[in-house]
Amino acid sequence: MAPLPGLYSGKSSLGLVARVSAFSFGVVYGSLKLKVLKVLCRFSPFKFVLISFVSR
Repeated sequence: MAPLPGLYSGKSSLGLVARVSAFSFGVVYGSLKLKVLKVLCRFSPFKFVLISFVSR
């Protein structure tokens, strides 16, 4: 009898949900970060400093 797959092995449904959730979180976080950066750059005279600080 084969051992059961681990929780995040990619073969279980919980692993799939975890990967999809992490990907969705990354997409949402990235889009919000870009929106904030665009707003800050519009009002900031130090655009290049601000971009290099936020991109870390």
